[in-house]
Amino acid sequence: MATKLKKETASDLESLKEFKKLHIAIVVAEWNSSITYAMMNGAIDFLIAKGVKEKNIEVHKVPGAFELPLGSQYCAEKKNIDAVIALGCIIQGETRHFDFICDACAKGIMNVSLTYNLPVAFGVLTTENEKQAKERSGGKLGNKGVEAAEAVLKMLLIRNSTI
Repeated sequence: MATKLKKETASDLESLKEFKKLHIAIVVAEWNSSITYAMMNGAIDFLIAKGVKEKNIEVHKVPGAFELPLGSQYCAEKKNIDAVIALGCIIQGETRHFDFICDACAKGIMNVSLTYNLPVAFGVLTTENEKQAKERSGGKLGNKGVEAAEAVLKMLLIRNSTI
């Protein structure tokens, strides 16, 4: 697992002037909100630290991880959005529901990214228990919201360098 290799959230991405003009949407699941909101706050703090203006960061809440793809699509359809960060947390339960939600969420988010040719970060935790989720939302294993924010900025740099 990649998270065992990276015990902290560190970034080599510099703050750049071109980030000031970006408009980023964050779509966050309300389910497991103590986890997802910690990821959201980490993502917002990271974006601002790298130069994205706070007023250019939109936050949209959806009920759960299953709704993240459609929420992301709504944002991707807006003309002024440069990237979307989808944040959620799915914790394994006793039934196969976990598998279906994880699969649908991952495929849906990927489809939005490819359909709209926009970076859409998959900041969705798929953990076995709440402890693992907390460790990945600001705990000892970093903050996956920060990592998702970094991913969209890096993808925008790639897109802008290839045009």
